[in-house]
Amino acid sequence: MTIYVNARFLTQELTGVQRFAEQVSLALNTQRNDLIFVSPAGVLRKNVAEELNVKIIPGGTGHKWEQVALPSFLRKKGSPLLLNLGSTAPVFYNNKIMTHHDVTYKRYPQSYSRKFRLLYNSLIPLMLRGSKHVITVSEFSKNEIAKVYSFPHEKISVVYNAVGAEFSPAHGVGKENYFLAVSSPNYHKNFHGMIEAFIALNKESNVRLKIIGKASASFSTMDFSEFLSTSDKVEFMGRVDDSQLIELYQNALAFVFPSFYEGFGLPPLEAQACGCPVMSSNQASMPEVLKNSVLYFDPANMDDIKNAMDKMISDTETRNRLINAGYENSKRFSWEESALKVSNLLNSLS
Repeated sequence: MTIYVNARFLTQELTGVQRFAEQVSLALNTQRNDLIFVSPAGVLRKNVAEELNVKIIPGGTGHKWEQVALPSFLRKKGSPLLLNLGSTAPVFYNNKIMTHHDVTYKRYPQSYSRKFRLLYNSLIPLMLRGSKHVITVSEFSKNEIAKVYSFPHEKISVVYNAVGAEFSPAHGVGKENYFLAVSSPNYHKNFHGMIEAFIALNKESNVRLKIIGKASASFSTMDFSEFLSTSDKVEFMGRVDDSQLIELYQNALAFVFPSFYEGFGLPPLEAQACGCPVMSSNQASMPEVLKNSVLYFDPANMDDIKNAMDKMISDTETRNRLINAGYENSKRFSWEESALKVSNLLNSLS
């Protein structure tokens, strides 16, 4: 039986959700020969589309394509099973598996635009109700989805993120004098707390703070001008490509992950794979994903964040221990194993 995969994620900028969908798709494609990947026009990563042999289905783009053109096309094919690895799916097409990473928009609505909140609060309950099964990225998120939407636990499977082989340590490269953070400047990411703690620390240190990433139109962004006016040691770098990102991970003194809420939290795992010691928030999914391989802090406590930063600067033994522990932790995750779990789910439902 042929299974269709919604590859709309290839028309979207590459963030954590799209990376998960892309990497699981690539691994699945090597494990199975019964998948057809379909997408609207406007593919951004054409090399991936070619590898997946993506079929372009006409009928608009974005939500219009996903909600109208895609289900119409599938019904003409006999309503086959549809695998959705992005964060949305056709509402009125029931022979589907959907992926939902987290319910941040419920827990921290101030992080999102009003339009995004209205869309998700309207569509997600309908998408869940019409799904045979749901994939999410951590046990934490599984429990959150079940709790918020009264959705059966047994219909939710956990499929972890992972890190590609290109994320690896650079041997013989010395660490530079900066902390690195990777994310978008939205409230639940807690960059305001991290920057405030860093500025307080930098009265006593010469370490710099480099921040990578930019906000999506779906997010409600925060204004950091007040912080930046008081420090010239904080640098917003915008988006960078993977090769630049890997080099920044490899050379950083340490990685900071201050988030209040994450369904999984891929950047600290990427940092660990590149030999970068990590200090992280102790909330949400982070203890599940990072276990005892990081220096934890309370993200709501500025002094706790500051003390973690200070320890990373002053304690070489702790940094070396976390480099080794982090590298081992990153190896617990594999795109191939995650894809195999999805493949087994497809076999059970198709």
